[in-house]
Amino acid sequence: MKKTVLITGASTGIGRATAQYFVQQGWNVAATMRSAHKTGAWANAPNLITPYLDVTDKASIANAIEKTTDQFGAIDVVVNNAGYGLTGPLEGISADQLEQQFQTNVFGLVAVIQMVLPIMRCQNHGTIVNISSIGGRLAFPFASAYHASKFAVEGLSESLRFELKRHNIQIKLVEPGGIKTDFITRSQRWATHPAYEPELSNTMEMTTRLNDNLPGPEAVARVVYRAACDRTDKLRYPAQPGPYLLMRQFLPDRLWRTVVGMALNTHAGA
Repeated sequence: MKKTVLITGASTGIGRATAQYFVQQGWNVAATMRSAHKTGAWANAPNLITPYLDVTDKASIANAIEKTTDQFGAIDVVVNNAGYGLTGPLEGISADQLEQQFQTNVFGLVAVIQMVLPIMRCQNHGTIVNISSIGGRLAFPFASAYHASKFAVEGLSESLRFELKRHNIQIKLVEPGGIKTDFITRSQRWATHPAYEPELSNTMEMTTRLNDNLPGPEAVARVVYRAACDRTDKLRYPAQPGPYLLMRQFLPDRLWRTVVGMALNTHAGA
């Protein structure tokens, strides 16, 4: 019997690549998104539906879940991928901007989990794959809001793995590092403040430049699939993490700050 996966934020980037990969593996796929017109020719696959879902709108979450179960009869895996990055100095970030960052990256993810858990409990099985980031385990300058949201996802997921074990529901964290997607242009939003120049402009320029030389989202899609199929208790699955996770783990704190400062041409190591 075919398994079914529901993926949020599937119109572009990691979400789209993940949906395509699951379709290729023969799964039933609910590739949910806010912009259905972005699906393209691949959306004609017979085992794919593309319901509208906005993680900040609980009615749309419920409707997408209902459409998925009506079409396929079950939801075996949920991939919480929808999100964006708010970057810039904290002093330049408004309360509304910070709230929206958490509404999408944290509270929206929680809403999806809360609505799918009754289905998975009734099935007595299920896997929830939360797309975090290496930015949920380490932090760089001018991304405090984004890092805070991803640190929240990491802590939430680690706690949930214990809560849900008795219901045979697994929690997985996929932690992408540097990946070439349109995240920089479409899913990243910048806040500014003149007191943090030229470091902020240097960071923005470097981030945009590095994006051109990174591997594509297909590399993450394969890791998401591996996590979804893994029945062990493993929690974290880094995807293209680069050297930074190991450096953060083993370098003394002052040396780590110096490395970050040199990499981003800021005074973080001061």
